[in-house]
Amino acid sequence: MAEEIPPPLKHFLTCSVCTEIVKDPVSLGCHHSFCSSCLQDFWAQAKNKNCPVCKRKSSKDIVGVNFSIKELADSFAGRQRSAPSEEAQVVCTETSKRSGPSGEAQGVCTERLKDIKRFCKEEQRDVCEFPHHQGHTVVPLEEQVQELKQQLTDDLTALQARRRRHQELDKTYEAMVPHLKVQRVKTERRIRAEFEQLHRFLREEEEARVKALGEEEEQKRKRILLERKTLQEQIESLSEGLSAVEADLQKDGLSFLSASTRCRTSARALLSGSDPQLLPGALLDEAKHLGNLAHRVWEKMGQRTTFSPVILDPNTAADCLSLSDDLTSVRRSDVNHKAPNNPERFTWYSNVLDSEGFSSGEHCWEVEVGDHLHWLIGVAKESVDRRGEYTASPDNGIWCLFYTSEKYTQGTGETLTLKRTPERIRVQLDYDGGEVSFYDPEDMTLIYTYQHTFTDNIFPYFSLGAAGEARTKAVRVCGVSSRTKPCK
Repeated sequence: MAEEIPPPLKHFLTCSVCTEIVKDPVSLGCHHSFCSSCLQDFWAQAKNKNCPVCKRKSSKDIVGVNFSIKELADSFAGRQRSAPSEEAQVVCTETSKRSGPSGEAQGVCTERLKDIKRFCKEEQRDVCEFPHHQGHTVVPLEEQVQELKQQLTDDLTALQARRRRHQELDKTYEAMVPHLKVQRVKTERRIRAEFEQLHRFLREEEEARVKALGEEEEQKRKRILLERKTLQEQIESLSEGLSAVEADLQKDGLSFLSASTRCRTSARALLSGSDPQLLPGALLDEAKHLGNLAHRVWEKMGQRTTFSPVILDPNTAADCLSLSDDLTSVRRSDVNHKAPNNPERFTWYSNVLDSEGFSSGEHCWEVEVGDHLHWLIGVAKESVDRRGEYTASPDNGIWCLFYTSEKYTQGTGETLTLKRTPERIRVQLDYDGGEVSFYDPEDMTLIYTYQHTFTDNIFPYFSLGAAGEARTKAVRVCGVSSRTKPCK
């Protein structure tokens, strides 16, 4: 067996470019030594005269051979030539253990771990496995470790944020399940109250509707539970990913480097795809069960009942509003109700919409406002912002009449002059004609008309401020007065 070169001396006699014992060694002013040909090739590719190791600029174009190092290097090189294959076999064996299917070496050569001080960014490998790195970005190993740790730390932060969003959504769904029951109980109570006013032979219709209500609750409950199950599985997956990332971040040096790529790939896979969204339509459609309930039953019985052209949608009502059992009147509450943060609900302003929008035709309804001190009545497009702060104007998809401080204004702030203060306001929508008009139904005096080309579904819109000392606490939707002409 050939005599081994002592590690400190071997490191001194190794060219940092080709990682072999130097040939025709030259030394720079920074005292780093290289093969003369390796240095010239490196300078030619880098297009500068910097040291390949410390990057210090050399002041010499031609560097003389360092004969002292040359003699020592040639001596050891001659000794190695007597048994050239032994170290090569060790390196080859250790390298092949880390070769992938293509034969390319993977990881770090274990026989040279103590000598590895640098990392090639282009090859994504330690320098010892690749003898030629001219023109590549070679950085200290610890610098690469810190860079990857920072990247993985960023991934950890993103994973934590995503898990929080999943958890928040899960809590919202969790709150919906008991709210579904509250909705069911309240709606069932109203259904039964309506049916108690009818004859006994209507009981079958009543029970049929109660059953439909229960089936909807069960269907939507199952839907929410399924969504929650999916979310919980994703949360569990994210938690496992977080644990893996946290564990790898505890590693140092080459141990961390070996695991970082796999860990980042796993973390990025967990971060792929879009964030979960709260599904619309998760709550009971109370309007479907209660809206014009008596009228629909009357159509079956051939009897006359009261019909309301507008049914308010509780799933859109801000939590400071209270709706009547028949969903035809709304008032401002002193205490905010706990309501799920479903996508349909207004959260910034005290607004509520009708349950069914219009996409064509002519429609009219009257609103009994009495002496209420602060209200907005009109129509809004379905895509109106339900979360942010904005003005109730056509630019924001709202066409309304605004009453406050004993004066009437329209959406752009223009003050309107009325001959008297009406206790009812008639709203008339001509969707195809592109008009929304407001009248005093007492004598059909026109108050104001908006003109617009409608493309969205349009919904009756209501917004209430505090009633204060007014006698009228709630505004109520009514049918068109018999003494006034109907819609065209």
